Amino acid sequence: MATKCTGCGPGYKSPLDAMKGPREEIVYLPCIYRNTGIQKPDYLATVDVDPKSPTYCQVIHRLPMPNLNDELHHSGWNACSSCFGDSSKKRNRLILPSLISSRVYIVDTGTDPRAPQMHKIVEPTDIFWKTGLANPHTTHCLGSGQIMISSLGDPSGNGKGGFILLDGKTFEVVGNWELPGEAAPFGYDFWYQPRHNVMMSTEWGAPKALAYGFNPEHVKEGLYGSKIHVWDWTTHKRLQSLDLGEEGAIPLEIRFLHDPAATEGYVGCALQGTVFRFYRTPKGDWAAEKVIHVPSKKVEGWALPVMPSLITDILISLDDRFLYFSNWLHGDIRQYDITNRRNPRLAGQLFLGGSILNDGPVKVLEDPENQSQPPPRTIKGKRIPGSPQMLQLSLDGKRLYVTTSLYSGWDKQFYPEMIKEGSVMMQIDVNTANGGLKVNENFLVDFGKEPNGPALAHELRYPGGDCTSDIWL
Repeated sequence: MATKCTGCGPGYKSPLDAMKGPREEIVYLPCIYRNTGIQKPDYLATVDVDPKSPTYCQVIHRLPMPNLNDELHHSGWNACSSCFGDSSKKRNRLILPSLISSRVYIVDTGTDPRAPQMHKIVEPTDIFWKTGLANPHTTHCLGSGQIMISSLGDPSGNGKGGFILLDGKTFEVVGNWELPGEAAPFGYDFWYQPRHNVMMSTEWGAPKALAYGFNPEHVKEGLYGSKIHVWDWTTHKRLQSLDLGEEGAIPLEIRFLHDPAATEGYVGCALQGTVFRFYRTPKGDWAAEKVIHVPSKKVEGWALPVMPSLITDILISLDDRFLYFSNWLHGDIRQYDITNRRNPRLAGQLFLGGSILNDGPVKVLEDPENQSQPPPRTIKGKRIPGSPQMLQLSLDGKRLYVTTSLYSGWDKQFYPEMIKEGSVMMQIDVNTANGGLKVNENFLVDFGKEPNGPALAHELRYPGGDCTSDIWL
């Protein structure tokens, strides 16, 4: 356990110790070609983010997958700060689940961090036959040494929120984490906290509904979720399902506060632009309350008469002071001071593209926030296509990295220009004293210029762990 550690395992002893860690020098990003018309495999890009380096802001290595149309998406580690007390563990394998093919790639980042290589491939049949699950999404390493991956569905494309266990040494499929019959109706993200004997999971939708785009009718047909599931970490039983209702439809990323003593956290709910706080009640069970709402805008010139903000990524700084999220349709990133956990205060906002640009086809007719339509964003001479989506914060909280691709099927539907031009990676300077966000005008990674054609770059990972990969016990 971390409390007994003398300091030889992976990661950091505490979140506050992590904030004192070294500045990031490289980041890993999965780059996707599915739905782009380019018949090339997805790949893992290594990007140099060291301002002192001659290759700053450049892709310095590409590891192509051996298959087409995987849809790489999120990634995680074989070991993180949850294993800090175990000197036998090393953070040297990046786990890359494929959202559509259901393959899981195990990548060696330890031998040469700047040039990762393939270590092992877990084939879909292993997952299908041993777990009855498919469409793997979020990866977390466990203190036990095993690796746990959430699923979106079953092999037939129906919703099924279960959890795949991999052996932490051989990376063989061990089986299911959840008990037989305990899988949730839908799956997506999860976060665990053994100190409170709890794990929380969220819901996106049925893979066969979301695979090629978003249809609002599928929400009415019950093919998308609206619940947070509460699990007993010891017995693996599902204890509660907190229905967030229409306001909490499509709850995606879920984050406990980093302080392992905390019994609360936040979840971003895409469809109505809300953030819910979940917490343990005095009775010992769990509840949730809405604490942030980004109102939808009445528009013309768009697919629907009302445009939601579509909160798609959310993260919390390691000192548990600031919460960040992206509004993928409106086009802004927001920073909230969460010192008052029940009443977050908007501290920073920045538009970086989106669907309501003042020179675009969409006109905002009514906006409860009375914000003017933003101008397009140009960085290093390039007009930014798409909209801010995936976020990653530097350990010290001073730099926020942003990519613009959500998922290839939805990118193609909402931002077809990004399919043609590729996505980008940006860097935002954060005011950690008083709040505030400012674009770094000297930083841009343009994935439209990749050797095999424009690619869709998604989630960001630091080799040494970050605020969305690491859990403290």
